[in-house]
Amino acid sequence: MKTTDSPRRGLIERTTTETSVKVEWGLDGVGNGKIHTTIPFLDHMLTLLAKHGFFDLTVQAKGDTDIDEHHTIEDIGIVMGGALKQALGGKERIRRFGFASVPLDETLAQVTVDLSGRPYLVYRVELPSRRIKSFDLGLFEDFFHALVTHAAMNLHINLMYGRNSHHIMEAIFKGLAKALDQATGIDERVSGVLSTKGKL
Repeated sequence: MKTTDSPRRGLIERTTTETSVKVEWGLDGVGNGKIHTTIPFLDHMLTLLAKHGFFDLTVQAKGDTDIDEHHTIEDIGIVMGGALKQALGGKERIRRFGFASVPLDETLAQVTVDLSGRPYLVYRVELPSRRIKSFDLGLFEDFFHALVTHAAMNLHINLMYGRNSHHIMEAIFKGLAKALDQATGIDERVSGVLSTKGKL
């Protein structure tokens, strides 16, 4: 169960001399992704995140990609993390933890999430090739660092095996979608927040 009595949505806009990013993230959605980042492969991955997590996710971004795609990728992670944190509010009644093991043909990726309030990333992904066309897939590690820092979440991404870099990244993003779907879901058995500290 994901729904609550009030909509859980986050809306963050961030503009710098390098990028302009706007993200709206609805946790209790149906999987509508409206993604326009000027980076086609990133658009593909974020559309998968929305669809498989049943999130209504809008990401609009532009940046100095004529110089490098790093600024845009990282800033999108920053703003998405902030929007997720905002949407979660006080984290009342959420399951907090999520896990998914996702196959895609020859690839298997495992993603584990704890919406703990403590940012930490474990990223154990060795790519057979770092590029899809001209896009550097290594930038996704920077994206995930920014996401976990600004969402204040613990994220472990482990590639078990795979030989196709496209399949690997797609399995990772689908795994993140499913793990976040679990972690952000509402459990009626939870009173307040799921922590002995009384706060997340």
